Amino acid sequence: MSAVQPLSVTELKTPARRRSLAPLEPVSARARWMLGFGFFVLFVLVWAFFTLGGYVSPTFLASPVTMAKEGWLLFAEYGFHKDIGMTVWRVFGGFILAAVVAVPLGIAMGAYKGIEAFFEPFVSFCRYLPASAFIPLLILWAGIGEAQKILVIFIGSVFQITLMVAVTVGSARRDLVEAAYTLGAGHKGIVTRVLIPGAAPDIAETLRLVLGWAWTYVIVAELIGSSSGIGHMITDSQSLLNTGQIIFGIIVIGLIGLVSDFAFKALNHRLFAWSFVR
Repeated sequence: MSAVQPLSVTELKTPARRRSLAPLEPVSARARWMLGFGFFVLFVLVWAFFTLGGYVSPTFLASPVTMAKEGWLLFAEYGFHKDIGMTVWRVFGGFILAAVVAVPLGIAMGAYKGIEAFFEPFVSFCRYLPASAFIPLLILWAGIGEAQKILVIFIGSVFQITLMVAVTVGSARRDLVEAAYTLGAGHKGIVTRVLIPGAAPDIAETLRLVLGWAWTYVIVAELIGSSSGIGHMITDSQSLLNTGQIIFGIIVIGLIGLVSDFAFKALNHRLFAWSFVR
């Protein structure tokens, strides 16, 4: 038989119905899903109230019903699935390219202070430069094809990943490093068997966060000189004052981003299950 876990002092003094309101008190997975879904329902209801009730002009904000009809029209007559495919390809192409460059560089900066001193001023400087500011130059260098759009996402992601990975690796516990030295590990062994494994879960979480930022860069890239993609569709719809299609495009971006975020989080839990045990 398993031992019965005793209640904490807080649990004894606080009624069960009020514990859910206590600071830092966790909620069940079912309650989390219900609360999250409930907010979306409330948001749509408020949106429908103001648009279907005539409080907001359809020129400025389409109703949920109009948005759904325009979304169906985009898929049925205008091949919107191709635009979605192009946008997803650009996001993941630029993001993967940035990760391939940034993760090794960030690990090297975090592990070796000389490399960090050499690269960090430049990386920190570039981190504050908006990716959209490079679009005119990238159009001159790479034209208006796919390379320009992928490079916008690459520039917007690579410096953020590099610095965040460097901070993660550089924050390794010193006692683990000293213990590895005591057990006979060399400098290379410290990096490959202590620093990288210890930082791997946080590096994966960093990549998940920056992937969300990459979605903001692709729309900026597609607003200029693009003939396909969700951003291109939004620009065309804006010129026609079709707010239903604009809102549908924005929602599609959010849904794809949400699905990719959940998939990334599930993969992290599977790969690094030991790091989520508390």
